[in-house]
Amino acid sequence: MAKIKLPGNCMTTAMGIMPHKEIEPAMKLALSLDIPFWPQLPKFSYYEDMYVQVSENFPGIIVDEKNQRITLDMDGFMNDLPLYLDESQDEAYFHLTGKYSQTFDTFLAQDLTKYKMIRGQNIGPISFGLKIVDKDKKPIIYNDEVRGFLYEFIAQKVNAQYRQLKAKNENTFVWLDEPGLQILFGPFTGYSSDSAKKDFAEFLDGVEGPRGVHLCGNPDWSFLISGLGLDILSMDAYSWGHVFTRYRDEVAAFLKEGGIISWGLVPTLTEELSQENIQKLAGKLEGFWDYLVSSGVDKELILDRSWIAPSRCCLVNADGTKSVDQSFKILREVGYYFQEKYKLY
Repeated sequence: MAKIKLPGNCMTTAMGIMPHKEIEPAMKLALSLDIPFWPQLPKFSYYEDMYVQVSENFPGIIVDEKNQRITLDMDGFMNDLPLYLDESQDEAYFHLTGKYSQTFDTFLAQDLTKYKMIRGQNIGPISFGLKIVDKDKKPIIYNDEVRGFLYEFIAQKVNAQYRQLKAKNENTFVWLDEPGLQILFGPFTGYSSDSAKKDFAEFLDGVEGPRGVHLCGNPDWSFLISGLGLDILSMDAYSWGHVFTRYRDEVAAFLKEGGIISWGLVPTLTEELSQENIQKLAGKLEGFWDYLVSSGVDKELILDRSWIAPSRCCLVNADGTKSVDQSFKILREVGYYFQEKYKLY
């Protein structure tokens, strides 16, 4: 499938998960970037957790808010399927309701027409299937009766969100948060990595709009860059850029085909952020780019196909939201630095 040509030029965006306990300040930060998004605020409500959000109307799912745990009851799954098959004919069945995300409704209520693009996010099927377990604590992705349904259900969720966002801004996309892709390439019990790759690629073919994946780990980059037909790859360049750029031939082909790399450059952990400034971070990213240029990749192509983002989400800082707020400030300044330096208007 041909890639969808998206604007690059070092525009800024960020991951959805934020540490704020109130919607307004998180929304203000999200809207301050070139490509805004709706925040996910698990400290505001457990139902704002990305795994809980996608579980809404999944047959047999049990959300234990008190113990902050999600499980699948197989008897409930089988019993709920007839109702699901009936109700799922209505696209609204896959919408996030206010209980599962007040921030999404708040985002949709904004004037989003002034942005070049807007973005949503959704947990991916690999990660959801590895995280959610049955009563025997077995991840549901290993269950042959559930796995196919899981992929189809999450595709419906992604597409429903995409259509809601597209009604607010024609240039939109929903990327998949897939931390589980780092595990995907390990030895699976009852679900081989080859089958997982095939299933995930077929799943992406059913996703509407630009196809994007975000993860913070260090997976099989070759497969992600060249094996899935992605339009967008969002990665933690701060931690893994030196590894990622070693796949220079695959990176070059991805960029030449029109793919976007969202370089997660600005750290969000307090200790890491305290050691950085705009010049050091810009120099770090330029170092990765220079390595690619030395391998024959055109610098103008890199700039044209790049976004800048925080390195990862963060809910663990002792200072609450202070470090993340500062990270977004530096992110905007780094984006502006590159846009001014290279006249990316």
